[in-house]
Amino acid sequence: MQKNEINIFRGLPGGSKDKLKQRVKSFYDMLTGIYGADTLILKAVKLEALSLMRSKQIEKRVLGLQKIILEDPTMDRVPLLMEIPNIMEQLEEQAAEFLAQRTLEESLEQKISRKLQEKHEEYIREVKKQLLKEEGGAENPQTLKKYAWVEKMHSAALSSSAMEFLRPSSLEEIVGQEKGIRALMSKLASSFPQHLIIYGPPGIGKTAAARLALEAAKKMPHTPFSREAPFVEVDATTLRWDPRETTNPLLGSVHDPIYQGARKDLSEGGIPEPKPGLVSEAHTGVLFIDEIGEMDPYLQSKLLKVLEDKKVYFDSAYYDPSDPQIPKYIRKLFEEGAPADFVLIGATTRSPDDVSPALRSRCNAVYFEPLSPENIVEIIKNASKKLNVDVSQEAAMLISRNTSEGRKGVNLLADAYGLARYIRYQEDPDQPDEENEKIFISEELAKEVVQSNRLAPTILPETSVPQVGKVHGLAVAGYLGSVLEIEVVSFPSAEPGKGKIRFNEAAGSMARDSVYNAASVLRKLTGMDIGAFDLHFNVVGGGNIDGPSAGAALFLALYSSLKQIPLRQDIAVSGELSLQGKVKPVGGLFEKLYGARVAGIKSVCLPAVNLCELPSTLQDMEIIYVHTVDELLSRMLVKECSA
Repeated sequence: MQKNEINIFRGLPGGSKDKLKQRVKSFYDMLTGIYGADTLILKAVKLEALSLMRSKQIEKRVLGLQKIILEDPTMDRVPLLMEIPNIMEQLEEQAAEFLAQRTLEESLEQKISRKLQEKHEEYIREVKKQLLKEEGGAENPQTLKKYAWVEKMHSAALSSSAMEFLRPSSLEEIVGQEKGIRALMSKLASSFPQHLIIYGPPGIGKTAAARLALEAAKKMPHTPFSREAPFVEVDATTLRWDPRETTNPLLGSVHDPIYQGARKDLSEGGIPEPKPGLVSEAHTGVLFIDEIGEMDPYLQSKLLKVLEDKKVYFDSAYYDPSDPQIPKYIRKLFEEGAPADFVLIGATTRSPDDVSPALRSRCNAVYFEPLSPENIVEIIKNASKKLNVDVSQEAAMLISRNTSEGRKGVNLLADAYGLARYIRYQEDPDQPDEENEKIFISEELAKEVVQSNRLAPTILPETSVPQVGKVHGLAVAGYLGSVLEIEVVSFPSAEPGKGKIRFNEAAGSMARDSVYNAASVLRKLTGMDIGAFDLHFNVVGGGNIDGPSAGAALFLALYSSLKQIPLRQDIAVSGELSLQGKVKPVGGLFEKLYGARVAGIKSVCLPAVNLCELPSTLQDMEIIYVHTVDELLSRMLVKECSA
């Protein structure tokens, strides 16, 4: 190709001026093909030859060629017309040498590139072979594709969940548990921290308090917790005892050589491998077990052994201490065990009686109290600051009336926040979403969220109007107290002396026994025989009465119905009724008081034997202590009644 290009110039005669112009023009066309139009112009500018290239005088155009081919910008003598043929011959020779050299360099570069590529590919193959040999495995397109998929998943994530983002970041942010946190810290902030179990209803901050308590204890110089002390959290409902003992994520297990998950290099040598569990992971820190009351009893007994030994010991029929091929770490784990010196913190919504006595005896008790509506409002206000939203007082109160859990209250607030953003987007999809722009949560918005969650208010309707045959009792389930609406209606019996009693079975057999006790006390006090009446007892909502504590309330409802005397509805009653007309003590006192407080009742009649000091959060409650049903009647009947 280069020879043909040179021959273009040599084939033209140099005597004619027109032919010389054509020869010069062809030379420029060739340079354009070699360098490219843009590059040739830049080269001409650099060599001060651009104006010469564009000149209409052949002499100046030849001077421009001289500057470009010889790369000499200092040349300034314009050749004579008669000199041009010789100059063109010289320039053509220079161009031929340049093209030949350039062709050779390109050929060499291509050969070098091919050799380098071959050497590189050969080196890569050798490295891959060596890696595969060392790793004992092989990659293929399918595994690499899956690896890329996993990498992509790791590189992307949603924002944190509402519960994670709004979780308390300090002990001061945990609302309504001042006494419980004080008791918790007194057991951790010591040179000898103790195992403990936190009792309390769900959603009040037990897990957050345990995590933050460890962080606070780390900062105290007299505690044994280092800055790196771990907090290992597990839910007991996910832990199950494996009778074969092949897997135990809590305590650890041994992968025998025949086990499917055993390492290839160990299984080939018949060497078992101990796998330490969460108790070893929590070494020198805290092991937090949520819902510890749900743990398998046999697993509990194994955990107690670890608490005593502060180690986990492994055993395997395949372990041969004389085998020189056993790695040092496996030998050490078998012979000395895995360290497991930690503080156990359990949490449960069950009562202490439902937790293993052996476990209770090794753990101190910390009680967290149910949350009041005011606590829920405070939690919502604190969470709204983190979400950067404004919540109306009415919206916060509405949420507090529909839940007694702080966690649920925060979730409802997060729902309302999301709903507000969705509504704003629907109204104007093109409006930019400003993260720092305040969102307002109104009562209407909160009401829509509450309804979508199918929640029912925990606060009772109107309680200021007295009613006949109706009374409010108190019940407790776990650590949640509640108010029972008990009602009785009476009719003259269809057959004289053969009255019938109807009672909703959902209330339980204990409630039925309390009805018979109430009937006997009524007959003793008034001489009335309930056989003359058909009676229907009902617990609104089908609530279960677990225990005899509703006896006094059932008596009041029965008395009011038969005597047609209204009862106060702003006072709740709890107490067992004896056949002597005594009001006997009851259990679950604080939970019942909290349940009444949440329901909006601030006056409660209790047995005098239950006289106690109220928690600070219940100071606005009025407690009326009574000894007998006579005192109870004088408090509850709207008009004076002589028994």
